[in-house]
Amino acid sequence: MPIRPAQLAALMREVEREDPIDFADLPFPEDELRDLVANHLCEMAAAMENFSQEDRLMTLLAVSAKLVLENLVLHVQLLRRHGLPVGEHVDALLQRLRSDPDSDAD
Repeated sequence: MPIRPAQLAALMREVEREDPIDFADLPFPEDELRDLVANHLCEMAAAMENFSQEDRLMTLLAVSAKLVLENLVLHVQLLRRHGLPVGEHVDALLQRLRSDPDSDAD
């Protein structure tokens, strides 16, 4: 049974208890943003209905990886814009990428 948008939005809120999102001063209600994302992801999952289990998993992993990368990039840009340190883990990752751009990530 596929997950419904309301269920996904509820799961998102549950995950945010452990790792809250800083919505800052966005001019949109947080729940409306969650609902928008949940609807979009449920539509995306429905569009993969005819995919094999492996193709569905690979597609979802690719989408997740892209979003995590985008979040990292935006976070680092924001920190730099405000002249704040990026933190030792991010700094180590960036240093690793600078020193060996052809290496594969673990």
